[in-house]
Amino acid sequence: MGKSNETLEDYTLRYAPHSFRRWSPQVVAITALGGIAYLADFSIGASIGLTYGTTNAIFSILIAAIIIFLTGIPLAYYAARYNIDLDLITRGAGFGYLGSVITSIIFASFTFIFFALEGSIMAQGLQLGLGIPLWLGYLISTFMVIPLVIYGMKALSKLQVWTTPIWLILMVAPVAFLVYQDPTLPSQFFDFTGKQNGVDLAAIMLGAGVCLSLIMQIGEQIDYLRFMPAKTKENSKAWWTAVICAGPGWVILGAIKQIIGAFLGFYLLTKLPLVNGTEPVQQFNAAFHAMLPDWLALLLAVVLVVISQIKINVTNAYSGSLAWTSAYTRIKKHYPGRLIFVMVNLAIALALMEGNMFAVLGKILGFYSNFAIAWVVVVATDIALNKYLFKLSPKHPEYRKDMLYNYNPVGLIAFLSAAGLSICAFFGLFGTFLAAYSPIIALVVGFVLTPVLGLITKGKFYIQHHHDGIDEHRFTSDGTPTATVYTCERCVQTYERPDVMHSQGVIVCSLCKSTEQ
Repeated sequence: MGKSNETLEDYTLRYAPHSFRRWSPQVVAITALGGIAYLADFSIGASIGLTYGTTNAIFSILIAAIIIFLTGIPLAYYAARYNIDLDLITRGAGFGYLGSVITSIIFASFTFIFFALEGSIMAQGLQLGLGIPLWLGYLISTFMVIPLVIYGMKALSKLQVWTTPIWLILMVAPVAFLVYQDPTLPSQFFDFTGKQNGVDLAAIMLGAGVCLSLIMQIGEQIDYLRFMPAKTKENSKAWWTAVICAGPGWVILGAIKQIIGAFLGFYLLTKLPLVNGTEPVQQFNAAFHAMLPDWLALLLAVVLVVISQIKINVTNAYSGSLAWTSAYTRIKKHYPGRLIFVMVNLAIALALMEGNMFAVLGKILGFYSNFAIAWVVVVATDIALNKYLFKLSPKHPEYRKDMLYNYNPVGLIAFLSAAGLSICAFFGLFGTFLAAYSPIIALVVGFVLTPVLGLITKGKFYIQHHHDGIDEHRFTSDGTPTATVYTCERCVQTYERPDVMHSQGVIVCSLCKSTEQ
C-alpha cells in the first residue's frame, strides 16, 4: 500500500500516528461536532413530544443525555489520549481480538440506520422544495456524499469547519423568531400533554429508550477524536476542553435539538395540524414562513436540510466504512480497502430509505438502543473500573493480533447478557411493566456484570502476551504514545512504535499482522 493510499485511508484499523495528527484541538473538536448537525434529533424530539407530552418528553431527553454524557467520558478520553477508534478500544477493553467483531457490526448498523434516516429527511426536503420524487431524492442524498467520504479526515475537517456557522444560524434564527413573535408559545408548549395525563414514568422511559439509541454517536465522535494532538502541559486546558465538548459534550447540543424538535412539532400541531410535525423540513419550513416571504422560507428550509444531511452523512458513511472494514479484515484476514465498504454501507442505507424506514422510526431506534447501550456501557465500565480502579488489565490499550486473546469472556458475557435481557424486556417477555424499562436493564446489567466478571476471571483474558518482541516501550512514562518510527517488513511502510511488533522474526505493522493466515 503506497504512502498516498495510506493517507487516503486515514490510518484505517490502526493507531493514528503523531506525524499525521497536525490539527489543533479546536479544529478536531469543531470537525467532530460538525458531525452532529443531523436533523434526526428534531424528528425524535417531535415524535416523543407529540406522543407523551412536553414534560415527559423533556424528562426522557434529559435522562438519556445524562447517561450518554457519563458513559462517553472514558471512551472519549481513551480515544483522544491513545489515538485509536472505538473498535480498537473495544478489543482490549473486555471483548478480545475477534470478540469485538460483533460490536463492529453493531456500530456499522448505527451508521447505516442513521444515514437512511438523514437521507430520508433530505429527500423530504427536496420533494417539498423542488418537487423531486422521494425515490430520486434518496439516490441523490446517497451518492452526493461519496466524493467527500473518499478523502477522509482532510476533506471532512474543511467541510465541517466552514459549514457549521451557517448551519447554526439557520437552525436558531427561526425558532428564536417564533418565540419573539408570540411570547406565549413556550408556556403553551410546556402545558401540552400529548396522549398522556401528567407525568408518567413508563412514558418517560419509553421516550428515553428512543433517545438512547443515539448513545452510539460517541463512536462517530471518536473517529475524529483519534486525531487529537498529543496532550502536553502547554495545551492541556485546550485539549481537555476539546475532548469533553466534542466527545460526551455532543449530547448537550443533541438534547437541545430534541427539545426544539418537540417545540416545533407542537407548533405545527397547533398551526398546521394536517402537516406531519415529525418531519424536520416541515418544521423549519413553517418556522421560516413566520418570518420570511414564502419563496425564501422554503429555500432556506431546503438549504438547512441539505447542509445538515451532508454534514452528518459524510460522517455516517466514513465511520461505517471503518467499522465494516475492521470486521471483514479480522474475519477474512484480507484488507480490501475502506472504499469498498463505503459503497456497502451506502447500499444498505439506500435500501432502508427505499423501504420507508422513516415511517417506523421509533420502533427501529427503540429496538437498536438495547444493543448500543449494552456495548457502550460495558466498554466504558471496563475502562473506568477494570482498568483504572481495579487494575485488572493494562491501562494502556492493546489491539494487535496475537497480543490479545481472541475472545474475552468479561466483555462478551456482560454485553450478551445485557443486550439479551433488555431485548427480551423490550418485546414484553418479562411483562408489560418491564417493557418500558429495557434501556435501564441494559445499562444496569452491563455496568454490574463487567467488573464482577473481571474480578471472577482475575483479568487473565485481557492480554495473551505482555511483550511484543521490541525492547522500546510503546508508551512513555506519562502515557504518551512513543513516536519512534519503524519500518514494516511486509508492506515496507513506516509506522510509529504503538503500531508495530515482532512477528516471525521481523517487524510488522498491526494491519499486516491482521492479514496473517
